[in-house]
Amino acid sequence: MKRKIAVITTSRADYSHLYWPLRDLSVHPLVDVKLIVLGAHLSPEFGLTVREIEEDGFPIAAKLECLLSSDSDVGMAKTIGVATLSLADCLGQMRPDILLLIADRYEMLAPASVALALRIPIAHLQGGEISEGAIDDAVRNALTKMSHMHFNSIDEAQRRIIAMDEEEWRVHRAGAPSLDHLRRSTLHSREALESLLKVRLERPSILVAYHPVTIAPDTVFEATPLFAALASLPDQILLCYPNADAGSRDLIARARSFAAVRANAHVFVNLDALTYWSLLRQVDVFLGNSSSGIMETPSLALPTVNVGLRQQGRERARNILGAAPDAQAILEALRTAKSAAFRESLRGMTNPYGDGFASEKIVQVLTTVSLSQELLMKRHASSPAPERATRARRMP
Repeated sequence: MKRKIAVITTSRADYSHLYWPLRDLSVHPLVDVKLIVLGAHLSPEFGLTVREIEEDGFPIAAKLECLLSSDSDVGMAKTIGVATLSLADCLGQMRPDILLLIADRYEMLAPASVALALRIPIAHLQGGEISEGAIDDAVRNALTKMSHMHFNSIDEAQRRIIAMDEEEWRVHRAGAPSLDHLRRSTLHSREALESLLKVRLERPSILVAYHPVTIAPDTVFEATPLFAALASLPDQILLCYPNADAGSRDLIARARSFAAVRANAHVFVNLDALTYWSLLRQVDVFLGNSSSGIMETPSLALPTVNVGLRQQGRERARNILGAAPDAQAILEALRTAKSAAFRESLRGMTNPYGDGFASEKIVQVLTTVSLSQELLMKRHASSPAPERATRARRMP
C-alpha cells in the first residue's frame, strides 16, 4: 500500500521551500501525496498564489479558507482558530500516515494541534533555529515538541533539538530545501528576467524584503528608518510584499507610496521561486529582515544587510551585515555591502544552511521510517529506561 503523506502550505514562502520535496514525493511509487493549501495562498490581496501551485502541476487535495482580512494581532489569532476548525474536518477524513509541516509561521500551530489530537505523526522542517524578534521563534519550538520527525538545516539547530529532549534517531540534518532550487533549476537570464518582471534591471540595485516585527507591540516601528534610508539612495529599489502578519498592510502602503514617486522603484506582489532566485543572482545587495536574506543569499555570495530585531539570534554566514533600525546605520551597512573589498571577501564562501540536496534526504526518511507505535510515542532521554519499558507494556 502507498504511504499517505499530507503536506501543508500556507504562503509563497513555504511553498518555495516545499517545492522539491513535493516534486520528489509526487513521483515516488510508494507515496500518495495529499497537498493541503490554505492561508495567504487563497488571498487575492497576496497574489492568489494557489494558481502557481496549480500551474506547477501539483494536485491539491484541499483548499481551506482561513485568513481573515485584517491587519491586527487579533486577526492573526482568529486565523489560527478558523484554520483549526477546517483542518479538523479535513485531516479527520483524510487520516494521513504522516503530516509534513515547515518552519515557524503562526498558522502552522493549527495543523500541528489537529494532528496531535488525531494521532497523526508530524514531520517538521527547519526546527531548532532562532529568530528572537518574531513570534515565529516560539511557534518553531512548539512545533518541535509536537513533532515526531525533525529535518534541520544547520548543525547548531540539530544540537538544540536534541537538547529539547528529542530522541537523536528522530533528528536528521538535511539542509534548507529552498537551496535545492539553485542546484536543480535553471535560473532565468538577465534578459528573460527583465521580460518576466517587465522591468529594466539597473545597476546598482537593491532587493528589499521586509516583514512586520511580530514580537513588538508596534510591528512596523522599524519601517520609518528603513524607508528614510531608501529615500536617500540613488539605487534601483525592488520591493517584495511582506508576509500576511499584523502590520503588513501598513508596509504595503509605504512600499507603494515610495514606488509611486520614484521611477526606479518597483513593488512585486509575488515572485515564484525560480524568478526570485534569478533576481537574487542579478541584484547587487539584499536588504531587509527576511529569513531568505539569512538562508539563501549565502549560496550566491550576495552582500546582505539584515535590519533590526526580527532575525536576532539566527546563525549567519559572512555575507550578512547587521544594521540597527536607524537610517544612518542602514546606510553605513549598505556602503560596506556595496564596496569592492567586501564583495571580494566573499569569494569561495559556502552556505551553512545546506548544499542543495535536502529534498532527497527528507524523502528518503519519510518513505522508510517505521509507522509503528514507536514513532508516535515520544520518549524522554531523562526518563529511566525501566520506567519507559513499563509504560510501553501498558499501552493498549
